[in-house]
Amino acid sequence: MKYNPEQPLAITYFDAIPAFLSGSDTPRDYLERCLETIAEKEPTVKAWVTLNEEGARQAANEATQRYKAGKPLSAIDGMPLGIKDLIHTKDMPTKMGSPLYENNHTYTDSSVVQALRSAGAVVLGKTVTTEMGMSHPGPTTNPYDSSRTPGGSSSGSAAAVGAGMVPAAIGTQVIGSIIRPAGYCANYALKPTYGAINRGERQGYSQSHHGVHAGSLEDMWQVAIEVAMRAGGDPGHPGLFGTAINPRAERPTRLIVMQGEAWSRVDPLARTGFEKLVDAIRASGVQVLWGDDNPLIRAFEESVADCMALCRDICGYELRWVLENLVERHPNDLSDSLTGRLELSRKMTVNDYRALLGQRDNMQRRHAALAGLGDALISLSSLGPAPKMGDATGSDPGIDHTTGSPIMNAPSSALWAPTVTQPLLAVNGMPVGIQLLGQLHTDERLVRLAAWLRDNVTPVSVH
Repeated sequence: MKYNPEQPLAITYFDAIPAFLSGSDTPRDYLERCLETIAEKEPTVKAWVTLNEEGARQAANEATQRYKAGKPLSAIDGMPLGIKDLIHTKDMPTKMGSPLYENNHTYTDSSVVQALRSAGAVVLGKTVTTEMGMSHPGPTTNPYDSSRTPGGSSSGSAAAVGAGMVPAAIGTQVIGSIIRPAGYCANYALKPTYGAINRGERQGYSQSHHGVHAGSLEDMWQVAIEVAMRAGGDPGHPGLFGTAINPRAERPTRLIVMQGEAWSRVDPLARTGFEKLVDAIRASGVQVLWGDDNPLIRAFEESVADCMALCRDICGYELRWVLENLVERHPNDLSDSLTGRLELSRKMTVNDYRALLGQRDNMQRRHAALAGLGDALISLSSLGPAPKMGDATGSDPGIDHTTGSPIMNAPSSALWAPTVTQPLLAVNGMPVGIQLLGQLHTDERLVRLAAWLRDNVTPVSVH
């Protein structure tokens, strides 16, 4: 089906709460509607690895009783969610998109899952990830066109939300694994400031993040803040700042367009649509700056000119010991994509890694220098609409992008910057996300700015 920004498939939860409190609806009935949608769409979308329907029904029944008593645990009490299948759950295996982990039962909840359960959320199942969260795709398809990818590596989380199976899901991002698939599947999504949401057992990368896919900004924020209030941030990090009250819309004074290293590769129609959107933002009284408008912006753009390669090499070096162990035990069971990553990392030295960290530090300084120039950066969340399944066109050296290129997302990950994407653009009937990037720990304000755009700028469709 064609994507219509005015009529998305995604569902919301926050606006069902008054009915739960009045008794005209219940979390159990809400869950059953989700399960009906899953039964209808899952044969095509293939978003789920494992479903725990019995456990979900029990949790939804308990939430129903709390609402009946007028004592919900939180704003996400009773909310059905998907968990990316890289994250540990005590009641379901964690298969990590690889046959090597087919029977990987950890019998423990990761910090984010433990926090969700504490807030009353209904952990419905595990969503498909690419192989170990890298490039090799799983079976998931785009909810708006089954011949196209949903993106990766948070493929199932993005597709489940985009298809209206659940109102929210947890994803992870090292380079572009939350923001890009969210854009492809018409999600709202938050990749928070680095370290803002505790990653539990998944702390092997120096720029990985846990984040939220959702059908609304309200549900996105509520999931993030309820988790953060219970699990905190990563060790040594102050966590996500903000309150459990949904952020009010705030009009930006000035936005800065981030073009990045791949602007020349952006789909022409997507670029046209983005420029129309920028014109509409400007017509609303918001000043919009481009790279040539200020030398600090140009210096920042130059600093991120090789960001994709930098992220590839930093992450490859940090993952190499994991892959070496797997290759030793299972020499013939990893994809060519993953073994190719390992070959690249084997060529690196510790001095190479140190140089890359210095380059990343410079990017972060250049970004911090923009704080006084604008309220946020704005850009496309991807090069264009989701490509066809298995299409590796546009891959970068050393990485086959069969789930679409993350090159538009690499800066936000390397910068550790909070990022929100929202479905404000349709290109030939497919969704394309628009991302806002903020300064460190401005996550809540970024959501306020995104809410203003949602409420005041009409989504653009181009054909």
